[in-house]
Amino acid sequence: MEETVKTSNFIHDFIDEDLEKGVYTHVQTRFPPEPNGYLHIGHAKAICIDFSTAEKYGGVCNLRLDDTNPQKEDTEYIDAIKEDIEWLGFKWGKCLFASSYFDFIYECALILIDKGLAYVDDLTADEMREYRGTLTEPGRESPYRNRSVEENRELFRRMTEGEFANGEKVLRAKIDMASPNLNMRDPVIYRIAHVSHHQTGDKWCVYPMYDFAHPLSDAREGVTHSLCSLEFENHRPLYNWFIEQTGLFENPPRQIEFARLNINYCITSKRKLLEMVNEGIVTGWDDPRMITLCGMRRRGYPAAAIRDFINRIGVSKADSTVDYGLLEACVRDNLNENAPRVMAVLRPLKVIIDNYPDGQTEELEVEVHPDHPEMGKRKVVFSKEIYIEQEDFMAEPVKKYFRLFPGNEVRLKSAYLVKCESYETDENGNVTCVHCTYDPLSRGGNAPDGRKVKGTIHWAGSEGSVKAEVRLYDRLFTVENPADESNGTYRDFLNPESLVVLKNCLVEKSIAQTVKAGDTFQFMRQGYFCADKDSDEDRIVFNRTVQLNSSWGK
Repeated sequence: MEETVKTSNFIHDFIDEDLEKGVYTHVQTRFPPEPNGYLHIGHAKAICIDFSTAEKYGGVCNLRLDDTNPQKEDTEYIDAIKEDIEWLGFKWGKCLFASSYFDFIYECALILIDKGLAYVDDLTADEMREYRGTLTEPGRESPYRNRSVEENRELFRRMTEGEFANGEKVLRAKIDMASPNLNMRDPVIYRIAHVSHHQTGDKWCVYPMYDFAHPLSDAREGVTHSLCSLEFENHRPLYNWFIEQTGLFENPPRQIEFARLNINYCITSKRKLLEMVNEGIVTGWDDPRMITLCGMRRRGYPAAAIRDFINRIGVSKADSTVDYGLLEACVRDNLNENAPRVMAVLRPLKVIIDNYPDGQTEELEVEVHPDHPEMGKRKVVFSKEIYIEQEDFMAEPVKKYFRLFPGNEVRLKSAYLVKCESYETDENGNVTCVHCTYDPLSRGGNAPDGRKVKGTIHWAGSEGSVKAEVRLYDRLFTVENPADESNGTYRDFLNPESLVVLKNCLVEKSIAQTVKAGDTFQFMRQGYFCADKDSDEDRIVFNRTVQLNSSWGK
């Protein structure tokens, strides 16, 4: 995708250098998510970088599911990951699994044992943390560190055959307990987990750790450039060490790190996202308030807008936080260009046009999109009884209010000029009906005598509209950094107005027969909306995607 990643960035500069020096003759990347949750906007950046980099150089990007932790993984997540990547507009070369390499990774562990570079350790997890040391103090060697190759071989075999309980033993790499890089202080490379795996079943009861499986999978797969987020920069020496010490690869991958995507008013922690789903804070992973890709898709965010957003923020090595308003601006720009226009009244107020003939209706032809005549026209039905927004009428108007009030004339969008003559109220003083007269010579919205009318409002005809439920979504959190728990948890910052449901809205009947889940529209003067999957024969449900203009200030 040409618009997804800038044509020149430091990643591409590194790759250009490698190709010029002949280090690699081609480019191969991979996107390696763990299938323990749904993808979110942060993953979108990695997806765009991984796939677009391979595409730029005529190479291949594989999808490789990092399924080394079966306790938290599920095929549901695998299917969702595939759907999200395809929705974003990318195609992988092969769909692979880290578990496909388990036999190979196991053999690599045996190589390290035979070289005296790995040992079975009996320390508990707490003891290992204690022995590890700190950033300013070296670690201490485990009392089991100097077991013989033969003993380590035997113990690892017994681990593999299920003789020991979870946590009873681990296999660790023997590197340097005094290294200033804590990742190099004899990291665990295999642990015991008596759990069935969604791909390999009950074949294994020992599973490799991510830091061990990841570089070996990259190398075995033929990846040339391992692109990952900045938190893995300190893992790069370990990544290289595992590949070098196995001695199996002449031309290993090059790891390049980039800054991850941080965006305000959002939480991207999978653990916290799962908490919100399980606790019912949101309705599911695809709740339109979620920053997950499926949530944004359901809300009506176009995939092209997300790619545009990733392109605009660029690729850098410096961590920063991006304003959520930029993402909304990308969505707004895309939908302004592509979304058909319709009229919808969200909070209806009845209007009776007293001098319009009883029983008469007329069809008005209106452009689907003012900037794209090729999109054709739609028909809206006008009649004696119509509905307008409650906020488009005031019995006692404030200064510079140009909409409907007693004695004032306004333009009904694409219809006629109408003048307010009177209004009705209920016993509580609430306006229930407005009475108007219309100028029959003003069809199309222009006065025959050239008089000026300042206000233009949209409307819905009682004969040409269908009822709809509209869900007004807004940001889920009220603070820029809800993940900052110095003043409470994210639960303390939930926006009570993040979802407002309006049940008795009216929308043009012109779209009722053809609308399907995912279709997006601009509701004139209201914003952009998307038909939701909850729609059925009796009602259409729309989600507000984004307002016409940002209502959030810095």
